[in-house]
Amino acid sequence: MSKQSKRREALVYHAKPIPGKIKIVPTKKYATQRDLALAYSPGVAEPCLEIEKNKSNVYKYTTKGNLVAVISNGTAVLGLGNIGPEASKPVMEGKGLLFKIFADIDVFDIEIDTENVDEFIQTVKNIAPTFGGINLEDIKAPEAFEIERRLKDELDIPVMHDDQHGTAIISAAALLNAVELTGKKIDEVLMVISGAGAAAISCSRLYQAFGVKKENMVMLDSKGVIRKDRENLTSEKAEFATSRDLNDLEDAMKGADVFIGLSMADLVSPKMLLSMAKDPIVFAMANPDPEIPYKLAMKTRDDIIMATGRSDHPNQVNNVLGFPFIFRGALDVRAKSINEAMKKAAVIALAELAKEPVPEQVNIAYDQTRLNFGRDYIIPKPFDPRLIAVVPPAVAKAAMESGIAQEPIENWAAYEESLMQRLGSDNKIVRLMHGRAKSNPQRVVFAEADQLPVLRAAQIVHDEGIAHPILLGRTDTIKDLMEEIEFDADVPIIDPKSDEELEQKNKYAEVYWESRNRRGITLYSAQQLMRERNYFAAMMVNEGDADALVTGFSRAYPKVVKPILELIGLDKGATRIATTNVLMTSRGPMFLSDTSINVDPTPSDLAKIAQMTATTVKMFGMEPVIAMVSFSNFGSSENDNAAKIRKAVSYLHRRYPELLVDGELQTDFALNNEMLQDIFPFSKLAGKKVNTLIFPNLDSANITYKLLKELNQADNIGPIMMGLKKPAHILQLDASVDEIVNMTAIAVIDAQKKQKRDAKS
Repeated sequence: MSKQSKRREALVYHAKPIPGKIKIVPTKKYATQRDLALAYSPGVAEPCLEIEKNKSNVYKYTTKGNLVAVISNGTAVLGLGNIGPEASKPVMEGKGLLFKIFADIDVFDIEIDTENVDEFIQTVKNIAPTFGGINLEDIKAPEAFEIERRLKDELDIPVMHDDQHGTAIISAAALLNAVELTGKKIDEVLMVISGAGAAAISCSRLYQAFGVKKENMVMLDSKGVIRKDRENLTSEKAEFATSRDLNDLEDAMKGADVFIGLSMADLVSPKMLLSMAKDPIVFAMANPDPEIPYKLAMKTRDDIIMATGRSDHPNQVNNVLGFPFIFRGALDVRAKSINEAMKKAAVIALAELAKEPVPEQVNIAYDQTRLNFGRDYIIPKPFDPRLIAVVPPAVAKAAMESGIAQEPIENWAAYEESLMQRLGSDNKIVRLMHGRAKSNPQRVVFAEADQLPVLRAAQIVHDEGIAHPILLGRTDTIKDLMEEIEFDADVPIIDPKSDEELEQKNKYAEVYWESRNRRGITLYSAQQLMRERNYFAAMMVNEGDADALVTGFSRAYPKVVKPILELIGLDKGATRIATTNVLMTSRGPMFLSDTSINVDPTPSDLAKIAQMTATTVKMFGMEPVIAMVSFSNFGSSENDNAAKIRKAVSYLHRRYPELLVDGELQTDFALNNEMLQDIFPFSKLAGKKVNTLIFPNLDSANITYKLLKELNQADNIGPIMMGLKKPAHILQLDASVDEIVNMTAIAVIDAQKKQKRDAKS
């Protein structure tokens, strides 16, 4: 994608369908006059009076306890510098989005139009009663140090400048584990810090708190080594000035055990790296490009432990591992501040979590057989679902033990369970899915690439590294559209109707004819069928010229599925084809089957659909909890539809007792665990969170998923084809670009999985 095209995409993302990235959503009923009277006048007077009596009641009756202000004056934004408060707002909204999706914390972003320290501090103090915590962001040094220090002293709510402390906390966790793996002692390591901004100062102070000695540190800024004999040093730089006779980075790196990079790209040469001590620890955290490229560093030394800020290399130092969960723990005990004990607790929690067995969901997301604590895994992955149940409790306990918690937690098991419940409200599964696809992209043929949304999706998966697209359709049309959207990549374009593809079409026709010449197919008819893009695309996958197929954007489902079933056929052990849709709901991902293929499945069919769906759920790194739904509950009706559900469940219980499935159940009982536990405590699903629904027929499944999708504006992935020998997936008519991209990621993962299986057999 060209620079201009990327710029346009970024602008459209922020502008459409409504400007910005966050909004306010009501949490109370507001349908009736009575609701409104309670929400505002006269009912609102009652909580106001209670808060007047006791200010702490503001946490009981308002959102303060889950509301953080992300505040900036825009003086040090990302890599953009001093761009001002208005220009910083998109970044602050983005930070608010991360707070919400990782820790379910609500955010108001506040942009302050002043560079005067006193004015900034006074403004924050004046608005502080609104918030449960203050996240300072993108404020230039040295002012950032004074602003944070004074606000922490003068406010009784948590205040943290994430630019200072976020990187420090994450990298300190990585440092503890790296030092352990190398067998070095933290109080003996020689450390070089390239950079002297807010993050570098905070990192250095936190490393000292864990045992690194100040005299073993050498810090550099743009002028070279910060030495005691240099003039006009800020107090922060003077704190780390060395008396050693060193002038530049090359001098400092000789014999060093640890390099901390918080500066700029390509400052470290292979020669410098070779001059370091045995088993060097290199955290090259400049973004987007590290101080030394990862591959170059690994090629230069095979004894290195390396971390960067990038997601495409091991050991990513990502602030999202810290700030959402630190504030979560601080808010949940109403901490008066975020102190050193809480930051150290977060460091230790992250370091220890990296040593624990990694959940299969994380292994799947990063396409790893088994992530294990070691040189390539010294800190947890950002998508590890355990983070929210590990870091906030550690921070909360530290707040309590250090005497600054105003609302101590008594039931830790219940607290950790409540934290896990917060995971249901975002689209982590989509990010996990894209990450897994990127780990090993496959060749995906797009059968309708002359449709603009399909081509736009192909451009995105190409640029994001999700897949290698192969474009089918009218060549002239595709090239014109590519020029229009500035898709200038060198990707294959094939027109099955063109004589240019005659040799390939004839080859496919021969193969197809040989497989079906006793079923009324002549060689001529086979040749004609190969002019049809879905037959041609399916043969590409069959013959290994593509790894997966995505189609169906502009044609009715039955017409599209026919050639796929004819050419690709059933997978080994499969007795039928079925589909499942994944909906991103407020309770988390929900799998609904069968949404597209089987009109009136038999009990045996339903059992097989449940098994295939369970396998698909596991492909997403989740454990399937399956409700077979009906209009009746456990034999309350003798209707044939209810009876066939019972027969399917009985079969599954006998043959697959390890599968967590039950029914027949009405949908509200399946989804409301309190109701289920109260009325049907004998159910295998009692006390479990259902994530999969199997419907008695196509009518109920298709209607339900489309109803949920439209009414709740729920993101949808699917229908995902199950039971095919090769990866082929069919879109819904007029699917959105995002839906096509997500389906492509599914196709890639499907191909990855089938390749691994076939390699073993």
